[in-house]
Amino acid sequence: MSSLALAVRDSTTMLRRNLLHARRYPPMTLNLLLTPVMLLLLFVYIFGDVMSAGIGGGGGDRSAYLAYLVPGILMLTIGGTTIGTAVSVAMDMNEGIIARFRTMAIHRGSVLIGHVVGSVLQCVLSVVLVGAVAVAIGFRAVHAGALEWLLALGLLALVALALTWIAVGMGLSSPNAEAASNNALPLMVLPLLSSAFVPVDAMPGWFQPIAEYQPFTPAIETLRGLLLGTRIGDSGWLAVVWCLGLAALGYLWSRARFDRDPT
Repeated sequence: MSSLALAVRDSTTMLRRNLLHARRYPPMTLNLLLTPVMLLLLFVYIFGDVMSAGIGGGGGDRSAYLAYLVPGILMLTIGGTTIGTAVSVAMDMNEGIIARFRTMAIHRGSVLIGHVVGSVLQCVLSVVLVGAVAVAIGFRAVHAGALEWLLALGLLALVALALTWIAVGMGLSSPNAEAASNNALPLMVLPLLSSAFVPVDAMPGWFQPIAEYQPFTPAIETLRGLLLGTRIGDSGWLAVVWCLGLAALGYLWSRARFDRDPT
């Protein structure tokens, strides 16, 4: 069997293992999924009328704020889902299964690839479920055609891939599952500090750089532009650069931690 065929076979096996593991232990996935759904419902039905009065040009209809909010909630969903990846990787490290895999005649990178691909698939599924809730309460991407939807899905997958590699590195570097959950918390906190809920220029001046110079704001603004027809500007290429940079950093970090001899 060629090296490529071996890598594909072993990676597929590891992917199946991780998906089965997620199916048998659904509480973590459900808990992480409930957070963006609850935030979506809370902000739309509690603050929606007030926020729409500003964002929607003075109208009192919460639909304007719902349209503004959904892209940020989708990014928040990805960040929350990847926390489960960090915890899963840390559990594998602590339970000794990673050490066992090291002694087996399998492709070395298949363990990490299985975690990454499985996490990206879970992120996509989570985004679809949260998006379905948004549509059910009135969200409509009326300005998005087939190309815009394709680009939006590609952006979401790219963000999921980048954050997953970072989460894998965090999981490999954490001494236990609890520490991995805490270390990966910024992946869910950063969207809260971005333009997900209010425009950057509506924030206090001292806080605007924090919201602007981070990976989630350009990704959210790009997704917002694709779905709602708003101006994207520099956000598109900034989002891609952030994603590629984080993916490369996470990959190198994960490989270095995985290849390190166990102590």
